[in-house]
Amino acid sequence: MKTFKLMIAGLGIAIAAVPGVASAQPWQSVSARQANLDHRIDQGVRSGQLNRAEAKRLRNEFRGLVRLEQRYRAGGLNQWERRDLNRRFDALSAKVRYERRDRDHRGDHRRR
Repeated sequence: MKTFKLMIAGLGIAIAAVPGVASAQPWQSVSARQANLDHRIDQGVRSGQLNRAEAKRLRNEFRGLVRLEQRYRAGGLNQWERRDLNRRFDALSAKVRYERRDRDHRGDHRRR
């Protein structure tokens, strides 16, 4: 758990330090990013790459981002809010990627 927290903290620093990297990729609408993340979580569950606890945490964070986007859109989505959503979606995307590759598979009952 401590390693995971350190990894997430390091990821946050890396994302903040290199803002141009995210803009180098093709732009996706917020709804396209939501659909993509939802699909990746579903695939991780189906393939066994995500266990129930991981999927639940990722889905809760995903739903929180959807609610935040709805609040932002209620007042009109400005540039700062769009950047904030993009940063948050980047971080969640990195978490999904990490959790799917951490070899903590469903059915793997060995303790580490």
